[in-house]
Amino acid sequence: MTPKTPLILLPGLICDRALWEPQLADLADIAEMTVGDLTQSDTMAGMAEDVLRIAPERFALAGLSMGGYVSFEIMRRAPERVTRLALLDTSARADKPEQTKERREMIALAKQGKFKGVTPVLLPRWVHRLDEPAIVATVTAMTQRVGGETFIRQQTAIMGRPDSRPGLSRIHCSTLVLFGHEDKGTPPEVNREIAADIPNARLVIVPDCGHLSTLERPEAVNRELRRWLTEQD
Repeated sequence: MTPKTPLILLPGLICDRALWEPQLADLADIAEMTVGDLTQSDTMAGMAEDVLRIAPERFALAGLSMGGYVSFEIMRRAPERVTRLALLDTSARADKPEQTKERREMIALAKQGKFKGVTPVLLPRWVHRLDEPAIVATVTAMTQRVGGETFIRQQTAIMGRPDSRPGLSRIHCSTLVLFGHEDKGTPPEVNREIAADIPNARLVIVPDCGHLSTLERPEAVNRELRRWLTEQD
């Protein structure tokens, strides 16, 4: 029997393992999966170290959105431990001033006890198919489980993240870059530049899909992740 690939899955902002439930179910025959805990630290460095502490010596790594930011930090710290890399709906850029300003405003709302007001702001940016109640319900429940205190820590970490573009050319493992065509959270151009600058990257665009591709188009994402996990280097 072929041994299963150790695979670390990193969720996005105010997301938890529910973001990866379709993959946890579908890829269990070929991967030994762990969802990283990105709730404890307020820096990218701290999040990366939290993941590396629990990860096996060598592992495949997949991150969506904020999980992609943490993946870049892991690649800076321990590239020799990552056998394969999947970057979903993410960006290698640092925050623009207007993005940081908006994050600070949302943090202020959360500190005022108005965290529930944050999700309606983010939902249209994250979900393209808002007419599908099951997806909206999953995302809403997930963000409420993670909660306002974690939201503040994660937004603080995101605001302080470095520009990862200078290091993209040094990523040499097999890399999948995948994004939803209608992604408003991290639009197509920021995903395309990642694929253009990583030497062994394969770019996949998922049609009729927004930012949370693992939930909106799980069949397409699972197919591409399976190919990524099983293809020869």
